[in-house]
Formats: sequence, structure tokens, C-alpha cells
Amino acid sequence: MGLSSNRVEDLSGHACNEGFELPISNHEPLEVHKVCLPPHKTTLQKLRQRLLEVFFPDDPLHKFKNQTCLMKFVLGLQFFFPVFEWGPQYNLKLLRADIISGLTIASLAIPQGISYAKLANLPPIVGLYSSFVPPLIYSVLGSSRHLAVGPVSIASLVMGTMLSEAVSYTEQPLLYLQLAFTATFFAGLFQASLGFFRLGFIIDFLSKATLVGFMAGAAVIVSLQQLKGLLGMTHFTGKMQIVPVMSSVFQHKDEWSWQTIVMGVCFLVFLLTTRQISTRNPKLFWLSAASPLASVILSTLVVALLKSKAHGIQTIGHLQKGLNPPSMNMLYLSGPYLPLAIKTGIVSGILALTEGIAVGRTFASLKNYQVDGNKEMMAIGLMNMAGSCSSCYVTTGSFSRSAVNYNAGAQTVVSNIIMATTVLITLLFLMPLFYYTPIVILGAIIITAVIGLIDYQAAFRLWKVDKLDFLACLCSFFGVLFISVPLGLAIAVGVSVFKILLHVTRPNTSVLGNIPGTQVYQNLNRYRTAVRIPSFLILAVEAPIYFANSTYLQERILRWIREEEERIAANKETAIKCVIIDMTAVSSIDSSGIDAICELRRMLDKRSLKLVLANPGGNVMEKLHASKALEAFGLNGIYLTVSEAVADISSLWKTEPELPI
Repeated sequence: MGLSSNRVEDLSGHACNEGFELPISNHEPLEVHKVCLPPHKTTLQKLRQRLLEVFFPDDPLHKFKNQTCLMKFVLGLQFFFPVFEWGPQYNLKLLRADIISGLTIASLAIPQGISYAKLANLPPIVGLYSSFVPPLIYSVLGSSRHLAVGPVSIASLVMGTMLSEAVSYTEQPLLYLQLAFTATFFAGLFQASLGFFRLGFIIDFLSKATLVGFMAGAAVIVSLQQLKGLLGMTHFTGKMQIVPVMSSVFQHKDEWSWQTIVMGVCFLVFLLTTRQISTRNPKLFWLSAASPLASVILSTLVVALLKSKAHGIQTIGHLQKGLNPPSMNMLYLSGPYLPLAIKTGIVSGILALTEGIAVGRTFASLKNYQVDGNKEMMAIGLMNMAGSCSSCYVTTGSFSRSAVNYNAGAQTVVSNIIMATTVLITLLFLMPLFYYTPIVILGAIIITAVIGLIDYQAAFRLWKVDKLDFLACLCSFFGVLFISVPLGLAIAVGVSVFKILLHVTRPNTSVLGNIPGTQVYQNLNRYRTAVRIPSFLILAVEAPIYFANSTYLQERILRWIREEEERIAANKETAIKCVIIDMTAVSSIDSSGIDAICELRRMLDKRSLKLVLANPGGNVMEKLHASKALEAFGLNGIYLTVSEAVADISSLWKTEPELPI
């Protein structure tokens, strides 16, 4: 069938709306439309369009169109530095709200920074350093108004786990610190590269199901690790699996300190109670926000006053006063541990990026503004690269601090500047006050923070909605608990990728029937009112046809035909004369798919069955035409809709002379 036929038309940029009318079974006229080929494009034009769709789906440069050079310069500054966009409209009313929210999150960031540094097996002071420089950089580059930046539990856990498997933080503290800063540098480099090259879709492989299981497993492991501090133990395993951790707890029962246990349980109950009150009554958010700092102050006072009687309670000890020292000279850029630093940086960077963007978008949707994912990647990446050179480790947007920031009434990222200023004052003047802070209180703060990561309701929804997603969730959860944090995550990602491959290689197909009184054809299993059309078998393919599924689809269609013929023979109905494939959901096709369809047509021809394609998309039509496959289908082989195909072919059968018996 060439382009000269009246069934297929080459658009060449013009509308395709011509047609002709044929009677259908109820004698109503039906316009049978021509199936159009898409406008002709060169290979370069197709490549350009495809690249734009892949890397620039949001058309980020649309604001620059038809603008003067000066305006383009201003828009460019606003694009790369969002502070120039909201800065000119900033006023005292916004500043007052940001000061209140900034001081509120600072009361949470200071104890959490110290605690999360401990979780990453780093000196506590590094956690405070990481709560000072990165928020300042994000306030200039970031586009989220409510994201509170600083260390987070998941990234801290992953970094501490991966580095401590190869390097002991107690025996080689300097090397461990170098690797932590180097991993942070590569995390930032990876994050910024994803944003610059607009490759953010890579992090989409961390599905919601994977993250639910991973964060729950990590929360359990993190909580169990804090038993060392809560029990006052000195000897504890460096492994992160549940079995070695629990074995270590009971093997060293003689090290348990009753003073530490009493203090830990009391403050843990206090922190969990305030968290529960704030969860039930959002207006009392300040309770959970202030309780960690209040716990630190109160426990420090108790230990300082009872230091002669509290020998069993371990304390933080001396913390150096002063600003972040430069650490560029500490980056480990050559040597046997460089691959470890790169791997740790990429894994922790992906997790930090996923959490930061998800949190930013969550609060942006509540206030009806947009967060540019690629700009956020660049902002988070650049702040981590700068942080690695100023004694900071991996940071991102924290959900707990961002929620407090939002509830406290934050209006812009100035709240991050206020928080960083408060941390600065702490670094310069208040560090000696932490000398008697008990380590047990840090464990209680960590447990309170990570327990919210266990989202059993989300896991229950996964079970109800998608069993494969629930399986990925379980694999992630148990992988983290019993194998390791990075391997558990890798297993879960593997299950998610397997799910994608399963859908691609084994796409859904279904038999369609007509909804009486309409020209609509739907799945017979879904719609009880849908009826089969005598002499027709109408099938729907719900996926692109690629080399990976072409053989399966061919075999599955032949099976549908066999089952339909068996059903017809059992019910003594009219035999099949035509098979229609509804290609509405077939977005693309490759050469293997075209070969499979052509081979299927030849096989059906030998069985005196006609194969018809209905509603093929533009991409599919273009490739069918280029491969000369359209000519093989003949004049009545391609239709715009299933209803037109049924009506037209039925009319043709009626006009054909009956063969003498």
C-alpha cells in the first residue's frame, strides 16, 4: 500500500481531515478517516527534538524568549541565583517570620548536628561545621523556601557504614576524616553533574517502595546502634547488621551502666512524648523542636552538678572553639582508598539528593510554588563540594528540620541564614558548655529522629496496591537489616529494575468488546456490558513493541487467537475472519517489532485471517512506512479507530459476492 492510496496520507505539514462515508450495521453513515503519517523531519531534527524531550522537558529557557539583552542578563542571574528573584521583594515582615523559624530550627539543628556526626563516626564538631557553611551556600543557590539544610540520618549512616568497613575511625582517625571529606566532595560533584547535565531521572530508580523499606531498615539499625550509648558500653561491634549488633549487646552485659540507662530511658521517653504531642497537635510543633536542645541543656546540667557521682556516664568532652577550618588539603585524591571514597560519595550523594528534592517538593506543593529539580541538584551539589573544603560532610534538606521550619512560619531561605548565624555564635562562644553533655543524650536524640522513618502505613498501602512494590520494600528492609546498608539498597533497586523489565518484556494484552450503543471498545474482563463482534477478534497491546517483547507478543496474540477459536467451536459461533490490533497504547516500535508484526500477518494470511492495525501512533506509522510494511497490509489494513475498522471491513464483506456452495 503506497502513499497514493486513499487510506494513508503523507501530511507534509498539512492537516489530515478528509474521508469518505460508509454505512455500518445500523445504516448510519460513518466517516472513515485517513491514517496520517507525521510531517517529514530530517534525522537531525528528530535527534534534536528527542534530546529536548529527554533533557529539557520543562523548557527552562522559555522566559528568555523575545527579551532584551539586559533582561536576559537579569533573568540569567535569577535562574542561577534564585536569591536575585526573591531578594528585591524582601521586607521586614518576612524577616520577622524567618528569624522566628530560623531560631526554632537552630534549636533542633545544633543537637542533631552533633548526634548525626557521631552516627557517621566523625568528631561531634564536624556536625556543627556542617550546619554552618552549607546552609549559607544553599540560601544563595537553592530554590526551596522551606528546606532546612544540614546533616541527615540516612546519609550519615551510609557514610559511617561504608567507610568503617575498610578504615577504623578509632585506629586511623585522620585517614577516616580525610575519606569522609573526600566522599563529600565526590557526592557534591556527582550531584552537581546530575543537575548540570539534567540527568535527574537517574535518581528515579530509587522508587518510593525502595525508599520506604530502606529507611525503615536503616532506622532499626541506627536505633540498635544507639544501644551502645544508651547502655553505657565501651566495647561494641563496628558492623551494622542486626545479628552482630544484638550479639555485641548481650556479650558485654558487664559493661552496662545503670546510671546511663536511667538517664537514657528518661530522656528518650521525654523526647518521644513531645514528638507525639506535636504530631497530634501541629500548633505545638515547638515542643518537638525545642525538646532536643532542652534535653541537651538539662542532661549537661545534671552531669555537671553530679560529676562526682556520675562516673559511669560518658560525656562528649572538649570541643574546639572557632570557625570551620579549611580542609581542601585533606582531600584524599590518590591512593588505595580513593575508589572507596568515590563509591561512598556516590551512594550517600544519591540518597541525600533523593531526600532533599523530595522534601523540597513536598513543602513547595503545600505553598503552591515549584521547585526546579535540576537547579536543586546543582545547589545541593555545590554546597557539598564547598562543604568538603570547609570541614563539612554530606548535607541535604532534612525532613524533620524542614517540617519544623514550615510550621514555624518560614517565608524564605533566610531562615537558613538565621540558623547558620546561631550555629556560628555557638561555634565561637558556646562550645565549652558541651563538655559535660552525655553521649547517651545524643543516642536518644538520634532514636527520636529516625523512628519517624518507619512508615508502616506506606508499606501497608504498597501491599494493597502493588505486590511487586511491596516485595521491593521487603527486600530493601531485610537487606539492610541482615546484609548491609549499601547491598540492601542495591538489592531493592535490582528488584525495582526487574519490575520495569518485567513490564517491558511481558506487556499487558487484552480482548476488547464493543460497549452497546457506542463506538467505544473496552476490555471484556473490565466491562461486563461489552460484547464481542462476530467474525472479529479485537486485541489491545498496552506497551511499546521492542526487541525485548516482540517474540512474546507474537506468541501471546497467536494464543489469544487459538483460545478464541476454541471458544467459538464450543459455542458454535461465527468463525474469526479478522484480527484487529488496537495500537493506541503502542507509543513506539523498533525493527524487531516491525518484523514480528509482518511475520504475524503472513502467518495469519496462511490461515485465511486478515490482520488489521488500528490507531497506530505517529512514531509507529513513520517506521512502518520507512520499512515498507504499510504496503504489505493493503488498502484495508490500517484504520484510525477500531470502530471504523469494524464498520468498514463489515461493509466490504457485505459487498463481496458469495461463493457458490
